[in-house]
Amino acid sequence: MMAVMRPMILNPMFADARVIPGIGPKVEKLIGKALSAGMRAPRVLDLLFHMPFGLIDRGYRPPLIAAEPGRIATLTVNVLDHKPAPRGRRAPYRVLVTDETAAMEIVFFTPHEDHIRKVLPPGSRRIVSGRLDEFGGRLQMAHPDYIAPVDEPGAVPEFEPVYRTTEALPQRTLAKAVRLAFERLPALPEWQDEAYRARQGWPDFATALREAHAPRTDADLEGTAPARRRLAYDELLANQLALALIRESVRRQPGRVLKSAGALRAKAIAALPFTLTEAQEKAIAEITGDMESPSRMIRLLQGDVGAGKTVVAMAALLNAVEAGSQGAFMAPTEILARQHMASLDAMAKAAGVRVALLTGREKGLARAAILSALEAGEIDILVGTHAIFSEDVHFRDLALAVVDEQHRFGVHQRMQLQGKGEKPADVLVMTATPIPRTLQLTAYGDMDVSRLTGKPPGRRPVETRVLPASRLDEVIGALKRALAKGARAYWVCPLVEESEKSDMAAAEERATMLRQVFGDIVGLVHGRMKGAERDAAMAAFKSGQTRVLVATTVIEVGVDVPEASIMVVEHAERFGLAQLHQLRGRVGRGAARSTCLLVYHPPLGVTARERLKALRATDDGFVIAEEDLRLRGAGELLGTKQSGLPEFHFADLAVHGELLAAARDDARLILERDGGLKSPRGEALRTLLYLFERDEAVRYLRTG
Repeated sequence: MMAVMRPMILNPMFADARVIPGIGPKVEKLIGKALSAGMRAPRVLDLLFHMPFGLIDRGYRPPLIAAEPGRIATLTVNVLDHKPAPRGRRAPYRVLVTDETAAMEIVFFTPHEDHIRKVLPPGSRRIVSGRLDEFGGRLQMAHPDYIAPVDEPGAVPEFEPVYRTTEALPQRTLAKAVRLAFERLPALPEWQDEAYRARQGWPDFATALREAHAPRTDADLEGTAPARRRLAYDELLANQLALALIRESVRRQPGRVLKSAGALRAKAIAALPFTLTEAQEKAIAEITGDMESPSRMIRLLQGDVGAGKTVVAMAALLNAVEAGSQGAFMAPTEILARQHMASLDAMAKAAGVRVALLTGREKGLARAAILSALEAGEIDILVGTHAIFSEDVHFRDLALAVVDEQHRFGVHQRMQLQGKGEKPADVLVMTATPIPRTLQLTAYGDMDVSRLTGKPPGRRPVETRVLPASRLDEVIGALKRALAKGARAYWVCPLVEESEKSDMAAAEERATMLRQVFGDIVGLVHGRMKGAERDAAMAAFKSGQTRVLVATTVIEVGVDVPEASIMVVEHAERFGLAQLHQLRGRVGRGAARSTCLLVYHPPLGVTARERLKALRATDDGFVIAEEDLRLRGAGELLGTKQSGLPEFHFADLAVHGELLAAARDDARLILERDGGLKSPRGEALRTLLYLFERDEAVRYLRTG
């Protein structure tokens, strides 16, 4: 496939931020940190897409006699006199100023006398802007934000945007860099449908970007402001067009027809100790239909905690094996890969198929033996972590790839796995984190979706209680009584702010404290343990050798110990709603009545209070997911910024849901009319895709 090139018109925006006057290596590093640029250098584009979140109104310009302390004011004053601190005393440097009505002091706590005398020479007239305070009955302004000669009134902005910044990078420096970045904004072609844009009353892209960086009221900062809506739509259109191109490309590629009588599947299902739910039967039928069709399958299997996705996935893998091919089952962590291996093993034995495990821990001769057997076709299903991506892993004939917890993997890895076999493989993606519809469209718009609603028979509701940390002694007392009756419990330690000790340290500290109460039955598991240690800790809990497992969120997804009936979550206010729901889903899997205790540290913010209230009100993961989106926004929804989800600069899915639907319809219509994006609007849309860094999608344009 020929290489694709970014349109030259965008080059000034993709240049390093260093091209902007005043940005040297030190400032560049700080800007990179403020803009979360990661390892790469910040670019002009990053500055232009860094939206203000606040506003300083400097329009209050009273005479001194009427000036109100506590407000930001812009004043025109005469400089009368300087009062340096007496020698040897740590006192502020004061400058006496006046207007025609009253006097005021300008105060500097870290004085540089030469500089102060230069900007405020006695006898001069100056404009000063900053926060007014009252001290000792006298009006004062400490360290003004602006000092300018009266013949330069434009030096003090009437409205000043406020940006998220980092320590050592002043607002003024960042705002100036953004201002200068606009000098490199080229005149871009219009990619929106003109009739739709006119109906919405939106400006062109460059004007919208300028307006978004120049708010004059708090309403201008909201996602509902016309400029912000225009930018959000552009971003969503780029997202939907990219996904539509990938989806269409997948559909155009010939798939493989995987027909089977379902005999292996029937044997495995017959060996289960329960009957399948209606939702599971329906999902298996949808997947089987996809596998039997000549088009490639790329399907998302969504299910709430404990909805029985693994059984559905295994049924699909057995279809592939019966059709004479191989399957792969990929999990995001070693713990989950080993657990899937254990739960698939019984079904595999019943069906008479060969399953093997490949993680980073399999090394040397053991690994070589697995790879050799896989290539020879002596392994039917390979379960593993991202180790399956390794270049030396070759299947004889991979026909189906199942990816668990898709939010840990991006579209790129999805495509990579599809290409592992001689012919393109079908892909089934699973997630136990129910995804709100809007998020589903932006992250998984290239897939068909099956939903597993409800829970398998025997799953009991979990009683959820919320209580303050001051009642921790009661929690330990209740735990002691439950353990005496044979119960097992998880104790999850908090996500910790970066500035504090690590969550590992918090877990170790709590485990030490609980061992003083309960003795050696307290185990510990956290993400920084070596794989073998972690597995040993999990195995000890599963066997009942330990009965309390102190853990970080490493146990959030998929860990299955039916005997565990108590979940204690400390600092519950620090977790996302979907994450708390996942943790609660670790209990309620066995015959015993289960309880989830959410321990919070007051005071609770409004969002945290609503989150805990929602968790008590329902155990429906899909309802919880929609509520989590409303409370937190898409960026954080799955508890990780590097989640494989699109990072949006302008779009907020909780606010712009109807724009997403319009962008999806628009993208579909564009590809129906102009699949190669060859028309004038199509060419402009290519620029849009590159602008929002959806370069990958351009490769999937129809040719000819």
